[in-house]
Amino acid sequence: MPTTPLDIEQEFRAILAPASIRAASAADAVCGIQPRFVLEPASEQQLAAVLRLANVAGLTVVPRGGGTKLSWGNPLSRAEVILSTSRLAKIIEHPWADLTVSVEAGCSMQKLQSALAQHGQRLAIDPLWPQQATIGGVLATNDSGSLRLRFGALRDLIIGVTLALPDGTLASSGGKVVKNVAGYDLPKLVTGALGTLAVITRAVFRLHPLPRNTRSLSVSGGNFEEMQRLILAVQDSKLAHTALQTRVAQDAEPAVDILFEGTEAGIAAQEAQLQELAHPASAREAASSVWAASQELWDFTNSAMVAMAKITALPASIAHTMETVQRTTSARKIHWRLAIQATGIGWLRLEGSLENLPASLSDLRFELERSGGSLAVFKHPANMAHLDAWGQSGDALALMRALKNQFDPKKTLNPGRFVGGI
Repeated sequence: MPTTPLDIEQEFRAILAPASIRAASAADAVCGIQPRFVLEPASEQQLAAVLRLANVAGLTVVPRGGGTKLSWGNPLSRAEVILSTSRLAKIIEHPWADLTVSVEAGCSMQKLQSALAQHGQRLAIDPLWPQQATIGGVLATNDSGSLRLRFGALRDLIIGVTLALPDGTLASSGGKVVKNVAGYDLPKLVTGALGTLAVITRAVFRLHPLPRNTRSLSVSGGNFEEMQRLILAVQDSKLAHTALQTRVAQDAEPAVDILFEGTEAGIAAQEAQLQELAHPASAREAASSVWAASQELWDFTNSAMVAMAKITALPASIAHTMETVQRTTSARKIHWRLAIQATGIGWLRLEGSLENLPASLSDLRFELERSGGSLAVFKHPANMAHLDAWGQSGDALALMRALKNQFDPKKTLNPGRFVGGI
């Protein structure tokens, strides 16, 4: 058993190639904490072996893919080893006739989608920063996007997973076919767990065909209630829309975006029906870039005094949620913008002073939770007063802690990041 920093480094070097281990630099800091090592294993077996060594030595481990969402959740209590999946980036198998794919966790979303597109297929999710975001990171943060309305969440698309547990075990669950019910449902368990239970090393997904044609339309104008009526009318209609969202900024009229996919004739017929639903407003063709609205909210080029929150609301309460945001922020001179899907899941950007941001977030969280929603703070100014990222955990916290103790009893993986300090 390694007992000193030199001992553990030598143990790591005995497993990894020289280029796969280095001292962490300032650029590797996580939540202001400077790790000691960055490990880049070239296989699942190497990853499991170095994870076991870190666990035995009492070193905390931060799994890292593209590094786009390392700040999400509460600040880590410790971070000594960065365990990178950058060398686990292969598309293992794509039996295209079965509409499935098996891919390593370090593969970027863009690389995977490009490979699938050669066979006219896609993984039907649109997460943030697809150029850098990796399969493992997208799963760990449950980042799906606007396509969730039509194709479901990641938990509906993942059918198999391989995990490295802190004790060095490589565990697999699920399979390579869509109709698979064998084994404990590890894929759904680790999706959204922020890397606190195990390190994802590979995943198997069900796929969907690429559409022949797409068209994005927007309906602008009106107030929040009129926007809500249109959203509900579209959802209650026979339209086969793929995505539906609302974009709104402080003191501005909301815009409702809708995405159609299919044949030109089919899209034209659906557009005509949408025009009837939207009357007296009109639907106009929009650029496909409207579906990047959530990602655009994360642009901090011109301001450091920004907080980003992921909110949820009942789909029938989207207008009420916007009114709540408007009312709560206006009193404290907070500027806000929001992109929210018809599912009731959205990203809220708040800009204001260090004195007013925490109070506004707390007030909004209270109002949303009282209405059956939630607010999770995933970015805020570094010197802002402390605010728990997650809010109320409900009655599931005891179960989540029991799972954490079962999978990671030494609290090796991402300690303190998840709900309730898990």
